[in-house]
Amino acid sequence: MSVIVYTESEKGKFKKAAFEVVSYAKAVADQMGTSVTAVTINAENAESLGNYGASKVLSVNNANLDTFNAKQYASVIEQAVKQDGGNVVIVSSSADSKYLAPLLAVGLEAGYVSNVVEAPSSASPFTVKRTAFTNKAFANTEISTDIKLVGLSNNSFGLVESGGSASVEEFTPSIPDSGVSVESVDKATDKVSIADAEIVVSGGRGLKGPENWALVEDLAEVLGAATACSKPVSDLGWRPHSEHVGQTGKPVASNLYIAIGISGAIQHLAGINSSKVKVVINTDSEAPFFKAADYGIVGDAFEVVPKLTEKLKAFKAQNA
Repeated sequence: MSVIVYTESEKGKFKKAAFEVVSYAKAVADQMGTSVTAVTINAENAESLGNYGASKVLSVNNANLDTFNAKQYASVIEQAVKQDGGNVVIVSSSADSKYLAPLLAVGLEAGYVSNVVEAPSSASPFTVKRTAFTNKAFANTEISTDIKLVGLSNNSFGLVESGGSASVEEFTPSIPDSGVSVESVDKATDKVSIADAEIVVSGGRGLKGPENWALVEDLAEVLGAATACSKPVSDLGWRPHSEHVGQTGKPVASNLYIAIGISGAIQHLAGINSSKVKVVINTDSEAPFFKAADYGIVGDAFEVVPKLTEKLKAFKAQNA
């Protein structure tokens, strides 16, 4: 009874989350005395998953799956689980996985726990730790169904290389008709995605207008970070809604989150609270964000951020 893990990819390239869920699955498998089987869909270099703990890869290659469809992807993973006899299934907490996980849970009659942040504290009974109340608390949750489905919170476990190798097997499941067709998909290709970013630099209304967004972009470029914004900024049309982070936008679980000119509305804080280190730059020392931040700078962003960017550039040049 192996641990099955779904590894996400885009245009054939594995996302960072793919390596993290395999690393997590390896820890679960070690507890249970079993192995890890990864499921890939139209991904290249499937054997590389062995370095993170996968023993076997079920590789699906089908042009009809080039565009994500929750119903079809859930069916593929369900068939893989039933073929391989897995009783623990691991997915990430990406937007795609959050769509397919409930369908997968129904198909497998599996108990599903999302936002898991640690390896199981017990394999029998199977008990995992997850965030609750918009990341303000933790809950230890027992899954009692025969098949367990775990959604791992992004950036919670990290990447753990084990130096192993994986055998790759072609897997040809039946593909159900989803009843949905996709005309086109437009994505930004020149930036780090918020979902995969280890560092996120975010701006708010304190930047006073879209013409000042170079402050955010320059700092993000130096750090290799994704850019983001608060809800009011996207509502005003300064930035696209795809960059809106928070409870009503995209959740962020980065290693470092830098908020520039963001006061810290409760919905924003709830969406970024899983980030490990939070830094705020704001002129208002009473801004709510300072209570949630690990580090705070009370100052004018138009003075602080350029100096910070220049210092980071100099540091990188000296340590290149």
